[in-house]
Amino acid sequence: MNAPTGKLAVRDMAGSAPGSGQRVLLVDDELSFLKALGITLKAHGYQLDLASSGDEAIALAASRHPDVVILDLGLPDVDGIEVLAAIRAWSSVPVLVLSARDSESDKVAALDYGADDYVTKPFAINELLARMRALLRRAISAQEPLGCVETDHFVIDLAAMEVRDRSGGHIRLTPTQWKIVEMLARNRGCIVSQKQLLREVWGDGYDRETNYLRVFMVQVRHKLEPDPSRPRYFHTEPGIGYRFIP
Repeated sequence: MNAPTGKLAVRDMAGSAPGSGQRVLLVDDELSFLKALGITLKAHGYQLDLASSGDEAIALAASRHPDVVILDLGLPDVDGIEVLAAIRAWSSVPVLVLSARDSESDKVAALDYGADDYVTKPFAINELLARMRALLRRAISAQEPLGCVETDHFVIDLAAMEVRDRSGGHIRLTPTQWKIVEMLARNRGCIVSQKQLLREVWGDGYDRETNYLRVFMVQVRHKLEPDPSRPRYFHTEPGIGYRFIP
């Protein structure tokens, strides 16, 4: 088991939006780190539940119904991946993995088991807060009627299943291109793994056909990005997946 570094690279926190009382379950086996990050999250307006073991995390997730879970993978009793799988068996609560494990295989495994995002230690607190806000926004939007996702250059209309430019003109996408755009838009701000996209768009037998994704993402960027060679909206997470940032 890889031990977490426990290092918290705190940078300028000005401008961070308050948590508005949303509940965070913070899971880490290093008590000093748990306390330090807990103080920071409380200062930003979040309610907090702390767990230093996997069993405690699973119990608190079931009893306290957090709005988001921040989960370390290196726990003393149960590996964080097992905790993630246990939570995913009954809950769709957003889970952000915060771990010292920085290998591609660890990130892919966490995302495939249902993590919504992955941040490695040490980290900048502003980035963590921004990732949390993105997860919370996505969770709220998932409970609302289908609507539009707007950018400076185009609008994704999830209800009408179409993309329009800012003047209202229709941007034609093929059915496969639309499925990719739709899934990334529904999970905006969060990483969607290659395997998730392949299974959703092409089916269960295509989870290794990453070349399909590369080809179609090039097509999507050419139709929607102002500069396809320097993507502004459709970002690649190398070896892991893609992220749409409106």
